[in-house]
Amino acid sequence: MNRVVITGMGAITPLGNTVTEYWDGIKNGKNGIAAITNFDASETGISVAGEVKDFDATLYMDRKEHKRMDLFSQYAVAASAQAVEESGIDMEKIDADRFGVTIGSGVGGFMTMESGIIKMHEKGPKRVPPMFVPMAIGNMAAGNTAIKFGAKGPSMDIVTACASATNSIGEAFRSIKHGYADLMLAGGAEATVCEIGIAGFAALTALSTSTDPDRASIPFDKERNGFVMGEGAGILMLENLDHALERGANILAEVVGYGVTCDAYHMTAPSADGSGAGKAMLLAMKEAGITPAQVDYINAHGTSTAANDSGETAAIKYAFGEEAYNVAISSTKSMTGHLLGAAGGIEAVACVKAIQDDFLPPTIGFQVADEGCDLDYIPNVGREKEVTYTLSNSLGFGGHNAVLCFKKWEA
Repeated sequence: MNRVVITGMGAITPLGNTVTEYWDGIKNGKNGIAAITNFDASETGISVAGEVKDFDATLYMDRKEHKRMDLFSQYAVAASAQAVEESGIDMEKIDADRFGVTIGSGVGGFMTMESGIIKMHEKGPKRVPPMFVPMAIGNMAAGNTAIKFGAKGPSMDIVTACASATNSIGEAFRSIKHGYADLMLAGGAEATVCEIGIAGFAALTALSTSTDPDRASIPFDKERNGFVMGEGAGILMLENLDHALERGANILAEVVGYGVTCDAYHMTAPSADGSGAGKAMLLAMKEAGITPAQVDYINAHGTSTAANDSGETAAIKYAFGEEAYNVAISSTKSMTGHLLGAAGGIEAVACVKAIQDDFLPPTIGFQVADEGCDLDYIPNVGREKEVTYTLSNSLGFGGHNAVLCFKKWEA
């Protein structure tokens, strides 16, 4: 089996459009959530979102390219370009057939779908744009990224709702571990802060109705009342260790475990006993060869919904037993909102940076303790702590559970 390391990362987020800006915001407890500006949301009953600010697609692609992509694909290509650049890979010297892409999206081109259907309704089917389908379908984040960088190996779009990015990184990890690829760009991308995106989740009563950005995404707080929609992309460059060492790459961290399960319980609610997500954590730790006592930090799914946060707390107790009260946990969604299929991408970046900087990100906005959420959620202020192992949890509608285990790089 091959060891798998991370040699590059990219991030487009509500806290900034580079890994440095994003991580600086996370460390300092900055809130990237604000009033919705993408459209007039006054009739939706929802006021705030984690929008990407000042994104310039032309930094990563020419005008012709980005005009033929939905925003979620643009985010994916941009974050991938950052990961490729940091990795230092010379594209002329790699085997393109051993270079793959696994980038998931929970929804795909929601903005393209919305605008195309409105145009069809108002002006007739002959006025649907010719690029409607290639821009709308969810696999085009992976497809456009592969085209951009000439990656001819495994190329996939994994769709498991809010677990999409974490499953994508996990499956890419397996592709390299078992010898099917040497290099994989992996993560997720999402652009759903649009009228149908907000209205759809609002109809499900899944979104926070708070008008105060500081009391909207408040994971594990007793007053939480729904998640906040976010957008962006998070991408890792995964690489076979031998391949990375041969070219003298700068190694950021190692991927050592991946657990994936299904609750098989309910379309939108997690199993109350936490067994589904708990077993995924146990599987990730088993593959990593570690015990719960060795985990220094968990980046929780932590969506700020009543069911998720109590259910995930139960899942951590299921997997960790009494050690659940000793492990540090936080939800960085308190600062970014919930990026749906891209959430696990930017949260994997946060886990790697936590390892590199020996720093535990906070859960901001935590004010009112909940008896059903009684673990250490790193309230409001981050901590310096030596970090060797981290877990990243992602839980999706449909009962999908995905967990990654990252380790500090040691030769």
